[in-house]
Amino acid sequence: MSLLRVTGVSKAFGGLRAVHRVSFDLAEGEMLGLIGPNGAGKTTLFHLVSGFLRPDEGTVTYAGESLVGLRPHDVCQRGMVRTFQIARPFLRLTVLENVVVGALERVAHRREAVAIAEEMLELTGLAGRAGSMGHSLTLPDRKRLELARALATGPRVLLLDEVMAGLNPTETGRLIALVRAIHGRGVTILLIEHVMKAVMALSQRVLVLNYGEVIAKGSPEEVVRDPKVIEAYLGEDFAGAEVGAE
Repeated sequence: MSLLRVTGVSKAFGGLRAVHRVSFDLAEGEMLGLIGPNGAGKTTLFHLVSGFLRPDEGTVTYAGESLVGLRPHDVCQRGMVRTFQIARPFLRLTVLENVVVGALERVAHRREAVAIAEEMLELTGLAGRAGSMGHSLTLPDRKRLELARALATGPRVLLLDEVMAGLNPTETGRLIALVRAIHGRGVTILLIEHVMKAVMALSQRVLVLNYGEVIAKGSPEEVVRDPKVIEAYLGEDFAGAEVGAE
């Protein structure tokens, strides 16, 4: 059963067609990868799904309800939350306080929010940094904090926007394991990612965008062998060794 359904969604900025008639379904419990070259429209599509932008045409339906016209916090309160390419913690708050901010979207009382935040810090491996200030975190820890804050809202669907960007192979491997653990808790995931090791390791299906349009979809193995995807994104010299590493 489709939990999220995007049908014929388009968005243009002046003469630039960023997203054009994109359609896909996300089933409950699925992990769907979204890939494509820079400028393909991936983040714009996330904006359209999560309420940061309103589509020029098309529909976005979550759990049978239209999301078109809802604001991001309304979408979040319904159970769908997103992360951002650049993790921006509240620099003058502690790590725990950063996550409490997310939890207060879910519960009304601070005591409950702190309990949720502590659980999410344990899950994401940040429990030992709970008292650290946001400005003191390394990039990998900022990525984990972004995840912890999103998870504290109690999402049914989590949209991950290049959560592996800027990480070294060891850190990427750790974050892949964390995303698997999150998915194992019953969270449905849609992820934008350029790190093909992560795409292949995590995605059950992959959707490929180019110039705002869907050019391929299918299993990870099918998509990386699609000539259109190789031409538009992966390149002729795409190394199967990296893909086969997982």
